[in-house]
Amino acid sequence: MQTQRPGRRQTPSRSRRQTRGRSRWQGWSQRQTRSRRQGWSQRPGPARRPWQPPRPSRTARARAALATLSALAPPRPTAKRTLDVLLGSALLLLAAPALAAAALVLTVRRHPGGVLDRSPRTGPAGAPFVLRSLRTRRLRLDTLSRLPHVVRGELSLVGPEPLAPGDERGTAAGARDWRRELKPGLTGLAQVRRRSTMPWDEADLLDQHYAEHRGTALDLAILAEAVHRPLRRAVRGLARRGQVCLSDTDHRLPNYSTAE
Repeated sequence: MQTQRPGRRQTPSRSRRQTRGRSRWQGWSQRQTRSRRQGWSQRPGPARRPWQPPRPSRTARARAALATLSALAPPRPTAKRTLDVLLGSALLLLAAPALAAAALVLTVRRHPGGVLDRSPRTGPAGAPFVLRSLRTRRLRLDTLSRLPHVVRGELSLVGPEPLAPGDERGTAAGARDWRRELKPGLTGLAQVRRRSTMPWDEADLLDQHYAEHRGTALDLAILAEAVHRPLRRAVRGLARRGQVCLSDTDHRLPNYSTAE
C-alpha cells in the first residue's frame, strides 16, 4: 500500500483531467452558442418582399407579343379597297394631263368661283370631308377630278351618292346602317340608271339594292356601264353630225324644162 508523502499536493489522474477539460470546453461552447443566438435575435432581419405573381413562361410571353403586334398592325385591305387603289391610281395617271389642261383654262378665264368646287360631304362612318372637283362638266372631268379622294380612301369607285351633312336621305329610318357601312362612290347603281322620269325615291332604292348585293362583280359591271353610256352618247353625236341632210327646196332655174 502506497502512502502519500506529507507536504506534497496530490495530482489528479489523467481521466479526471480529461473530464474537467471536456466540461470546461462544453461550457465555453455553450456560452458562445448562447451569445450568438442572442446576437442573431437582436439583429434586424431582411425586409420582406411583397408577393409577386409567378412569371409567365416563354410561350405565354411570345403569344402576348404576337397578339400585341397583330392588334397594332393595320387591317388587311379588302378586294374593294384594292380595286379602288389600283384602278383609281391608273385612271388618275391617265386623266392627269386633261385635268391639268382644264385647270389651266379655268385659271386663265378667272372663274369667279375659282378652279375647284368645294362642298362638304359625309364620308365613311359619318365622318365629314370636303369634296373637291373641277368647275366643268365637259368630258366628265368634274368626276375624274375626284379620283384623289378615291386613292385617299374618302370615296370609292362604286358606291352610293355622297350626301351633304344633314341630308334627309341619310337620316331616314333604315338608311343609317347601310350608309354608314358603305363609302360614297364616284359612281353607282343609281347614277348609271338615272333618268329624267325616275321617281324621287327610286335612287335610294337602287343604292339600297347595291348595299344588299354589293360585290366585286357588281362593281365591275357598274363601272363598265358608267364607261359605256358616255361613249355610246358620244358616238351617236358624231354619227348625227356626219349625216347628210337633204333639202326639199326646189333649186331649179326659172323656165326650166326637162325637154331641154
